[in-house]
Amino acid sequence: MSVLSARQTTAYRSAHSRSHELYKRASLVMPGGNTRHSIAMAPYPIYAASGSGCRITDVDGDERIDFLNNYTSLILGHADGRVTAAVQRRVALGTAFTMPAPEDVGLAELLAARIPYVDHIRFCNSGSEAVMLAVKAARAFTGRHKIAKFEGAYHGIYDYVEVSEGPTADEWGEADAPRSITEPGTPPSVASDVVILPWNRREACRDLIALHKNDLAAILVDPMPLGIGMIAPGPGFLEFLREETARHGILLIADEVLNFRISYHGAAHAFGMEPDLASFGKIIGGGFPVGGVGGSRRVMSVFDHTGSLKVHHGGTFNANPVTMTAGLETMRQMTPEAFDRLNGLGDYIRERLRRMFRDRGLAAQVCGRGSMFVAHLNGGELVDYRSLRGFSRTSPAYGALCHEMLQRGMIISPRGIFGCLSTPMREPEADAFVDALDESIRRLGIQPT
Repeated sequence: MSVLSARQTTAYRSAHSRSHELYKRASLVMPGGNTRHSIAMAPYPIYAASGSGCRITDVDGDERIDFLNNYTSLILGHADGRVTAAVQRRVALGTAFTMPAPEDVGLAELLAARIPYVDHIRFCNSGSEAVMLAVKAARAFTGRHKIAKFEGAYHGIYDYVEVSEGPTADEWGEADAPRSITEPGTPPSVASDVVILPWNRREACRDLIALHKNDLAAILVDPMPLGIGMIAPGPGFLEFLREETARHGILLIADEVLNFRISYHGAAHAFGMEPDLASFGKIIGGGFPVGGVGGSRRVMSVFDHTGSLKVHHGGTFNANPVTMTAGLETMRQMTPEAFDRLNGLGDYIRERLRRMFRDRGLAAQVCGRGSMFVAHLNGGELVDYRSLRGFSRTSPAYGALCHEMLQRGMIISPRGIFGCLSTPMREPEADAFVDALDESIRRLGIQPT
Protein backbone atom coordinates (compact mmCIF):
# COMPACT_ATOMS: atom_id res chain seq x y z
CA MET A 1 0.00 0.00 0.00
CA SER A 2 1.37 3.44 -0.95
CA VAL A 3 2.58 5.77 1.77
CA LEU A 4 0.46 8.43 0.11
CA SER A 5 -2.85 6.57 0.41
CA ALA A 6 -5.36 9.35 0.98
CA ARG A 7 -8.05 9.72 3.56
CA GLN A 8 -11.62 9.61 2.31
CA THR A 9 -12.40 12.85 0.48
CA THR A 10 -16.18 12.91 0.37
CA ALA A 11 -17.18 16.34 1.64
CA TYR A 12 -18.26 17.41 -1.86
CA ARG A 13 -21.10 14.84 -1.77
CA SER A 14 -22.77 16.49 1.22
CA ALA A 15 -26.05 18.25 0.46
CA HIS A 16 -24.55 21.34 2.08
CA SER A 17 -21.15 21.25 0.40
CA ARG A 18 -19.88 24.40 -1.27
CA SER A 19 -19.51 22.51 -4.56
CA HIS A 20 -23.20 21.61 -4.42
CA GLU A 21 -24.17 25.19 -3.66
CA LEU A 22 -21.99 26.55 -6.45
CA TYR A 23 -23.46 24.08 -8.91
CA LYS A 24 -27.00 25.14 -8.00
CA ARG A 25 -26.04 28.76 -8.66
CA ALA A 26 -24.26 27.83 -11.90
CA SER A 27 -27.31 25.93 -13.15
CA LEU A 28 -29.34 29.15 -13.00
CA VAL A 29 -27.00 31.03 -15.34
CA MET A 30 -25.23 28.38 -17.46
CA PRO A 31 -26.78 25.56 -19.54
CA GLY A 32 -26.16 22.39 -17.57
CA GLY A 33 -24.35 24.44 -14.95
CA ASN A 34 -21.04 24.54 -16.84
CA THR A 35 -19.20 26.27 -19.63
CA ARG A 36 -17.21 23.29 -20.96
CA HIS A 37 -18.53 19.74 -21.20
CA SER A 38 -15.15 18.21 -20.41
CA ILE A 39 -15.59 19.08 -16.71
CA ALA A 40 -19.21 17.90 -16.42
CA MET A 41 -19.71 15.18 -13.83
CA ALA A 42 -22.79 13.60 -12.26
CA PRO A 43 -24.38 14.67 -10.01
CA TYR A 44 -22.27 17.85 -10.09
CA PRO A 45 -18.57 18.75 -10.45
CA ILE A 46 -16.12 19.43 -7.66
CA TYR A 47 -15.14 23.09 -7.58
CA ALA A 48 -11.45 23.93 -7.18
CA ALA A 49 -10.19 26.49 -4.70
CA SER A 50 -6.43 26.28 -5.25
CA GLY A 51 -3.65 24.18 -6.68
CA SER A 52 -0.03 23.68 -5.73
CA GLY A 53 2.41 21.31 -7.38
CA CYS A 54 0.54 18.12 -8.27
CA ARG A 55 -2.36 18.71 -5.85
CA ILE A 56 -5.68 20.54 -5.92
CA THR A 57 -7.65 21.66 -2.87
CA ASP A 58 -11.39 21.94 -3.47
CA VAL A 59 -13.80 24.50 -2.04
CA ASP A 60 -14.71 22.10 0.79
CA GLY A 61 -11.09 21.75 1.88
CA ASP A 62 -10.30 18.28 0.48
CA GLU A 63 -6.96 17.79 -1.27
CA ARG A 64 -6.38 15.39 -4.17
CA ILE A 65 -3.53 14.43 -6.46
CA ASP A 66 -4.22 15.79 -9.94
CA PHE A 67 -3.74 13.23 -12.71
CA LEU A 68 -5.61 15.31 -15.30
CA ASN A 69 -3.65 18.59 -15.14
CA ASN A 70 -6.41 20.47 -16.94
CA TYR A 71 -6.41 17.78 -19.61
CA THR A 72 -2.62 17.66 -20.09
CA SER A 73 -2.01 21.42 -20.25
CA LEU A 74 -0.13 21.78 -16.92
CA ILE A 75 3.12 19.91 -17.40
CA LEU A 76 4.73 21.78 -14.47
CA GLY A 77 1.71 21.24 -12.26
CA HIS A 78 -0.08 24.05 -10.45
CA ALA A 79 1.33 27.45 -9.49
CA ASP A 80 4.92 26.74 -10.46
CA GLY A 81 7.00 29.33 -8.65
CA ARG A 82 9.08 30.49 -11.59
CA VAL A 83 6.11 30.71 -13.95
CA THR A 84 4.03 32.54 -11.34
CA ALA A 85 6.81 35.06 -10.68
CA ALA A 86 7.34 35.69 -14.39
CA VAL A 87 3.61 36.21 -14.96
CA GLN A 88 3.32 38.58 -12.01
CA ARG A 89 6.15 40.71 -13.40
CA ARG A 90 4.50 40.75 -16.83
CA VAL A 91 1.00 41.56 -15.53
CA ALA A 92 2.35 44.60 -13.69
CA LEU A 93 3.58 45.94 -17.03
CA GLY A 94 0.31 45.43 -18.92
CA THR A 95 -1.61 42.45 -20.24
CA ALA A 96 -2.65 43.26 -23.81
CA PHE A 97 -1.67 45.79 -26.45
CA THR A 98 -2.54 46.66 -30.03
CA MET A 99 1.07 45.88 -30.90
CA PRO A 100 3.35 42.88 -30.50
CA ALA A 101 5.55 42.35 -27.44
CA PRO A 102 9.01 40.78 -27.09
CA GLU A 103 7.67 37.63 -25.44
CA ASP A 104 5.89 36.34 -28.56
CA VAL A 105 9.15 36.58 -30.51
CA GLY A 106 10.91 34.64 -27.75
CA LEU A 107 8.38 31.79 -27.67
CA ALA A 108 8.28 31.58 -31.47
CA GLU A 109 12.07 31.38 -31.58
CA LEU A 110 12.13 28.64 -28.94
CA LEU A 111 9.53 26.50 -30.70
CA ALA A 112 11.06 26.95 -34.16
CA ALA A 113 14.45 25.92 -32.80
CA ARG A 114 13.03 22.90 -30.94
CA ILE A 115 10.64 21.44 -33.55
CA PRO A 116 12.52 20.17 -36.62
CA TYR A 117 9.74 20.74 -39.15
CA VAL A 118 8.67 24.21 -37.95
CA ASP A 119 10.21 27.24 -39.66
CA HIS A 120 7.40 29.67 -38.90
CA ILE A 121 4.63 29.72 -36.29
CA ARG A 122 1.57 31.84 -35.54
CA PHE A 123 -0.22 32.02 -32.19
CA CYS A 124 -3.91 31.97 -31.36
CA ASN A 125 -5.96 31.24 -28.25
CA SER A 126 -6.97 27.58 -28.28
CA GLY A 127 -6.17 24.21 -29.78
CA SER A 128 -9.43 24.32 -31.73
CA GLU A 129 -8.35 27.59 -33.36
CA ALA A 130 -4.95 26.12 -34.14
CA VAL A 131 -6.47 23.12 -35.93
CA MET A 132 -8.89 25.36 -37.83
CA LEU A 133 -6.02 27.57 -39.00
CA ALA A 134 -3.99 24.57 -40.12
CA VAL A 135 -6.93 23.30 -42.19
CA LYS A 136 -7.49 26.74 -43.72
CA ALA A 137 -3.79 27.05 -44.54
CA ALA A 138 -3.79 23.65 -46.23
CA ARG A 139 -6.81 24.55 -48.37
CA ALA A 140 -5.31 27.88 -49.35
CA PHE A 141 -1.94 26.36 -50.18
CA THR A 142 -3.24 23.45 -52.26
CA GLY A 143 -6.34 25.04 -53.77
CA ARG A 144 -8.32 21.95 -52.74
CA HIS A 145 -11.31 21.82 -50.42
CA LYS A 146 -11.56 18.39 -48.77
CA ILE A 147 -9.75 17.11 -45.70
CA ALA A 148 -9.35 13.60 -44.32
CA LYS A 149 -9.31 12.63 -40.64
CA PHE A 150 -9.55 9.43 -38.63
CA GLU A 151 -12.73 7.94 -37.25
CA GLY A 152 -13.10 8.72 -33.55
CA ALA A 153 -10.25 11.24 -33.42
CA TYR A 154 -10.91 14.48 -31.53
CA HIS A 155 -9.49 17.72 -32.94
CA GLY A 156 -11.58 20.44 -31.30
CA ILE A 157 -14.84 22.15 -32.18
CA TYR A 158 -14.32 23.32 -35.78
CA ASP A 159 -17.17 21.95 -37.92
CA TYR A 160 -15.01 20.00 -40.36
CA VAL A 161 -12.79 18.29 -37.78
CA GLU A 162 -15.74 17.30 -35.58
CA VAL A 163 -17.07 14.98 -38.28
CA SER A 164 -17.25 11.36 -37.04
CA GLU A 165 -15.69 12.28 -33.71
CA GLY A 166 -18.01 9.91 -31.84
CA PRO A 167 -20.13 7.84 -34.24
CA THR A 168 -22.16 4.93 -32.93
CA ALA A 169 -22.29 1.42 -34.37
CA ASP A 170 -25.66 1.97 -36.03
CA GLU A 171 -24.37 4.88 -38.11
CA TRP A 172 -20.67 4.39 -38.81
CA GLY A 173 -20.93 2.31 -41.99
CA GLU A 174 -18.37 -0.10 -43.43
CA ALA A 175 -15.09 -0.69 -41.59
CA ASP A 176 -13.00 0.03 -44.70
CA ALA A 177 -15.09 3.04 -45.78
CA PRO A 178 -16.47 4.80 -42.68
CA ARG A 179 -19.35 7.21 -43.11
CA SER A 180 -18.92 10.93 -42.46
CA ILE A 181 -21.22 11.70 -39.52
CA THR A 182 -21.84 15.35 -38.62
CA GLU A 183 -22.57 16.71 -35.16
CA PRO A 184 -25.88 18.41 -34.30
CA GLY A 185 -25.45 22.07 -35.16
CA THR A 186 -23.19 21.32 -38.13
CA PRO A 187 -24.61 21.63 -41.67
CA PRO A 188 -25.01 18.16 -43.22
CA SER A 189 -23.21 19.46 -46.31
CA VAL A 190 -19.97 19.55 -44.31
CA ALA A 191 -19.85 15.72 -44.38
CA SER A 192 -19.21 15.69 -48.13
CA ASP A 193 -15.95 17.61 -47.64
CA VAL A 194 -14.52 15.26 -45.00
CA VAL A 195 -13.13 11.82 -45.81
CA ILE A 196 -13.12 9.49 -42.80
CA LEU A 197 -10.21 7.08 -42.55
CA PRO A 198 -9.96 3.96 -40.34
CA TRP A 199 -7.03 4.09 -37.90
CA ASN A 200 -4.28 1.54 -38.56
CA ARG A 201 -6.00 0.06 -41.64
CA ARG A 202 -3.37 0.79 -44.24
CA GLU A 203 -4.93 -0.66 -47.40
CA ALA A 204 -8.32 0.90 -46.70
CA CYS A 205 -6.61 4.25 -46.18
CA ARG A 206 -4.64 3.85 -49.39
CA ASP A 207 -7.83 3.24 -51.37
CA LEU A 208 -9.73 6.14 -49.80
CA ILE A 209 -6.84 8.57 -50.31
CA ALA A 210 -6.48 7.53 -53.96
CA LEU A 211 -10.23 7.90 -54.51
CA HIS A 212 -10.25 11.50 -53.24
CA LYS A 213 -6.69 12.54 -54.13
CA ASN A 214 -7.65 15.35 -56.50
CA ASP A 215 -9.80 17.08 -53.87
CA LEU A 216 -7.86 16.42 -50.65
CA ALA A 217 -6.03 19.41 -49.23
CA ALA A 218 -4.77 17.62 -46.15
CA ILE A 219 -4.88 14.61 -43.89
CA LEU A 220 -5.21 15.55 -40.23
CA VAL A 221 -3.64 13.06 -37.82
CA ASP A 222 -2.98 12.94 -34.10
CA PRO A 223 0.10 10.71 -33.70
CA MET A 224 -1.27 9.30 -30.41
CA PRO A 225 -5.02 10.04 -30.54
CA LEU A 226 -6.80 10.21 -27.19
CA GLY A 227 -10.17 9.99 -28.96
CA ILE A 228 -9.07 6.57 -30.20
CA GLY A 229 -7.94 5.57 -26.73
CA MET A 230 -4.26 6.29 -27.41
CA ILE A 231 -4.05 3.13 -29.49
CA ALA A 232 -0.59 3.48 -30.97
CA PRO A 233 -0.08 3.71 -34.72
CA GLY A 234 1.01 0.38 -36.14
CA PRO A 235 4.60 -0.07 -37.34
CA GLY A 236 5.14 2.12 -40.39
CA PHE A 237 1.61 3.53 -40.40
CA LEU A 238 2.55 7.20 -39.95
CA GLU A 239 5.39 6.84 -42.45
CA PHE A 240 2.86 5.34 -44.86
CA LEU A 241 0.66 8.43 -44.46
CA ARG A 242 3.63 10.66 -45.20
CA GLU A 243 4.43 8.70 -48.36
CA GLU A 244 0.84 8.71 -49.63
CA THR A 245 0.29 12.42 -49.00
CA ALA A 246 3.58 13.31 -50.70
CA ARG A 247 2.66 11.10 -53.66
CA HIS A 248 -0.59 12.97 -54.28
CA GLY A 249 0.38 16.52 -53.30
CA ILE A 250 -1.70 16.37 -50.10
CA LEU A 251 -0.46 18.14 -46.98
CA LEU A 252 0.02 16.20 -43.75
CA ILE A 253 -1.13 18.01 -40.60
CA ALA A 254 -0.08 16.74 -37.17
CA ASP A 255 -2.40 17.64 -34.31
CA GLU A 256 0.03 18.06 -31.41
CA VAL A 257 -2.26 20.09 -29.16
CA LEU A 258 -2.44 17.34 -26.55
CA ASN A 259 0.59 15.20 -27.22
CA PHE A 260 3.34 17.73 -27.86
CA ARG A 261 4.22 16.79 -24.26
CA ILE A 262 5.38 13.34 -25.44
CA SER A 263 8.92 14.53 -26.08
CA TYR A 264 11.24 17.53 -26.22
CA HIS A 265 10.78 17.79 -30.00
CA GLY A 266 7.09 16.84 -29.99
CA ALA A 267 5.06 13.76 -30.88
CA ALA A 268 5.53 13.78 -34.64
CA HIS A 269 9.30 13.77 -34.28
CA ALA A 270 9.12 11.03 -31.63
CA PHE A 271 7.18 8.86 -34.09
CA GLY A 272 9.51 9.61 -37.00
CA MET A 273 6.99 11.71 -38.93
CA GLU A 274 7.67 15.06 -40.60
CA PRO A 275 4.37 16.86 -41.28
CA ASP A 276 3.87 19.95 -43.40
CA LEU A 277 1.87 21.71 -40.68
CA ALA A 278 1.08 21.14 -37.04
CA SER A 279 -1.28 22.55 -34.46
CA PHE A 280 -0.14 23.24 -30.89
CA GLY A 281 -1.70 24.27 -27.60
CA LYS A 282 -1.93 23.26 -23.95
CA ILE A 283 1.61 23.07 -22.51
CA ILE A 284 3.05 25.85 -24.70
CA GLY A 285 0.80 28.33 -22.84
CA GLY A 286 2.08 27.50 -19.37
CA GLY A 287 -1.43 27.33 -17.91
CA PHE A 288 -2.99 30.14 -19.97
CA PRO A 289 -5.20 29.95 -23.10
CA VAL A 290 -3.05 29.31 -26.15
CA GLY A 291 -2.89 27.79 -29.59
CA GLY A 292 -0.38 27.79 -32.40
CA VAL A 293 0.00 26.63 -35.99
CA GLY A 294 3.45 26.02 -37.40
CA GLY A 295 5.14 24.46 -40.37
CA SER A 296 7.46 25.00 -43.27
CA ARG A 297 8.19 28.52 -44.44
CA ARG A 298 6.65 27.66 -47.84
CA VAL A 299 3.29 26.50 -46.49
CA MET A 300 3.10 29.11 -43.74
CA SER A 301 3.55 31.82 -46.38
CA VAL A 302 -0.24 31.77 -46.87
CA PHE A 303 -0.42 33.95 -43.72
CA ASP A 304 2.29 36.41 -44.87
CA HIS A 305 0.76 39.85 -45.44
CA THR A 306 4.04 41.06 -46.99
CA GLY A 307 3.74 38.46 -49.74
CA SER A 308 0.79 36.80 -51.44
CA LEU A 309 -1.55 36.73 -48.44
CA LYS A 310 -4.23 34.04 -48.76
CA VAL A 311 -5.48 33.45 -45.20
CA HIS A 312 -6.41 36.43 -43.06
CA HIS A 313 -5.80 35.76 -39.38
CA GLY A 314 -6.74 38.26 -36.70
CA GLY A 315 -7.48 37.77 -33.03
CA THR A 316 -7.65 40.31 -30.22
CA PHE A 317 -5.71 38.19 -27.74
CA ASN A 318 -3.39 36.30 -30.10
CA ALA A 319 0.10 36.10 -28.55
CA ASN A 320 -0.93 38.17 -25.55
CA PRO A 321 2.18 38.82 -23.46
CA VAL A 322 0.90 37.06 -20.32
CA THR A 323 0.39 33.76 -22.12
CA MET A 324 3.64 34.15 -24.02
CA THR A 325 5.52 34.80 -20.77
CA ALA A 326 4.03 31.76 -19.05
CA GLY A 327 4.64 29.57 -22.09
CA LEU A 328 8.21 30.74 -22.55
CA GLU A 329 9.12 30.08 -18.90
CA THR A 330 7.41 26.68 -18.98
CA MET A 331 9.11 25.51 -22.16
CA ARG A 332 12.50 26.71 -20.89
CA GLN A 333 12.06 24.49 -17.84
CA MET A 334 11.11 21.51 -20.01
CA THR A 335 14.65 20.59 -21.00
CA PRO A 336 15.55 17.22 -22.54
CA GLU A 337 16.49 16.06 -19.04
CA ALA A 338 13.10 17.16 -17.65
CA PHE A 339 11.30 15.25 -20.41
CA ASP A 340 13.43 12.16 -19.81
CA ARG A 341 12.63 12.11 -16.08
CA LEU A 342 8.91 12.70 -16.60
CA ASN A 343 8.66 10.13 -19.38
CA GLY A 344 10.53 7.63 -17.22
CA LEU A 345 7.84 8.13 -14.60
CA GLY A 346 5.27 7.51 -17.35
CA ASP A 347 6.96 4.18 -18.13
CA TYR A 348 6.88 3.38 -14.42
CA ILE A 349 3.15 4.01 -13.93
CA ARG A 350 2.19 2.17 -17.12
CA GLU A 351 4.18 -0.88 -16.01
CA ARG A 352 2.69 -0.73 -12.51
CA LEU A 353 -0.79 -0.62 -14.05
CA ARG A 354 -0.03 -3.64 -16.23
CA ARG A 355 1.28 -5.55 -13.24
CA MET A 356 -1.76 -4.64 -11.15
CA PHE A 357 -4.18 -5.84 -13.85
CA ARG A 358 -2.13 -9.00 -14.37
CA ASP A 359 -2.04 -9.77 -10.64
CA ARG A 360 -5.79 -9.34 -10.42
CA GLY A 361 -6.41 -11.55 -13.46
CA LEU A 362 -8.02 -8.75 -15.49
CA ALA A 363 -7.57 -8.69 -19.26
CA ALA A 364 -7.27 -4.90 -19.23
CA GLN A 365 -4.85 -3.11 -21.56
CA VAL A 366 -2.61 -0.11 -20.98
CA CYS A 367 -1.82 2.38 -23.73
CA GLY A 368 -0.03 5.71 -23.87
CA ARG A 369 3.43 7.14 -24.23
CA GLY A 370 5.64 9.67 -22.53
CA SER A 371 3.84 11.23 -19.58
CA MET A 372 0.35 10.02 -20.57
CA PHE A 373 -1.45 6.75 -19.93
CA VAL A 374 -4.79 5.10 -20.69
CA ALA A 375 -6.09 1.84 -19.24
CA HIS A 376 -8.83 0.03 -21.12
CA LEU A 377 -11.11 -2.39 -19.30
CA ASN A 378 -11.30 -4.33 -22.52
CA GLY A 379 -10.01 -7.79 -23.30
CA GLY A 380 -10.25 -7.63 -27.10
CA GLU A 381 -7.66 -6.64 -29.67
CA LEU A 382 -7.29 -2.85 -29.83
CA VAL A 383 -6.70 -1.65 -33.38
CA ASP A 384 -8.95 1.32 -34.07
CA TYR A 385 -11.90 3.33 -32.77
CA ARG A 386 -14.42 0.55 -33.29
CA SER A 387 -12.42 -1.96 -31.27
CA LEU A 388 -12.68 0.15 -28.11
CA ARG A 389 -16.27 -0.83 -27.36
CA GLY A 390 -17.17 1.91 -24.95
CA PHE A 391 -14.01 3.77 -24.01
CA SER A 392 -14.91 7.26 -22.77
CA ARG A 393 -18.32 7.25 -24.37
CA THR A 394 -20.88 4.66 -23.34
CA SER A 395 -19.63 2.59 -20.40
CA PRO A 396 -21.19 3.59 -17.07
CA ALA A 397 -18.30 1.91 -15.25
CA TYR A 398 -15.97 4.85 -15.83
CA GLY A 399 -18.22 7.39 -14.13
CA ALA A 400 -18.53 5.19 -11.06
CA LEU A 401 -14.80 4.54 -11.10
CA CYS A 402 -14.08 8.27 -11.25
CA HIS A 403 -16.11 8.81 -8.06
CA GLU A 404 -14.33 5.96 -6.29
CA MET A 405 -10.99 7.50 -7.22
CA LEU A 406 -12.10 10.95 -6.07
CA GLN A 407 -13.01 9.49 -2.71
CA ARG A 408 -9.49 8.07 -2.50
CA GLY A 409 -7.88 11.40 -3.28
CA MET A 410 -7.18 10.95 -7.01
CA ILE A 411 -8.42 13.11 -9.88
CA ILE A 412 -9.14 11.31 -13.16
CA SER A 413 -11.70 11.73 -15.92
CA PRO A 414 -15.23 10.30 -15.70
CA ARG A 415 -14.83 9.33 -19.37
CA GLY A 416 -12.15 6.70 -18.93
CA ILE A 417 -9.00 5.69 -17.04
CA PHE A 418 -6.90 8.42 -18.57
CA GLY A 419 -4.20 10.38 -16.84
CA CYS A 420 -1.09 12.46 -17.33
CA LEU A 421 1.83 13.41 -15.14
CA SER A 422 3.41 16.68 -14.06
CA THR A 423 6.99 17.41 -13.05
CA PRO A 424 6.24 17.71 -9.28
CA MET A 425 5.21 14.02 -9.26
CA ARG A 426 7.46 11.18 -8.17
CA GLU A 427 7.03 7.42 -7.77
CA PRO A 428 5.02 7.69 -4.51
CA GLU A 429 2.27 9.60 -6.35
CA ALA A 430 2.26 7.00 -9.14
CA ASP A 431 2.08 4.19 -6.59
CA ALA A 432 -0.78 5.91 -4.77
CA PHE A 433 -2.72 6.18 -8.04
CA VAL A 434 -2.33 2.50 -8.91
CA ASP A 435 -3.23 1.41 -5.38
CA ALA A 436 -6.34 3.60 -5.42
CA LEU A 437 -7.36 2.23 -8.81
CA ASP A 438 -6.88 -1.34 -7.59
CA GLU A 439 -9.08 -0.64 -4.56
CA SER A 440 -11.71 1.13 -6.67
CA ILE A 441 -11.97 -1.67 -9.24
CA ARG A 442 -12.25 -4.26 -6.46
CA ARG A 443 -14.89 -2.18 -4.67
CA LEU A 444 -17.01 -1.89 -7.84
CA GLY A 445 -16.47 -5.48 -9.00
CA ILE A 446 -15.56 -4.29 -12.49
CA GLN A 447 -14.72 -6.85 -15.15
CA PRO A 448 -13.37 -6.25 -18.69
CA THR A 449 -15.89 -6.02 -21.53
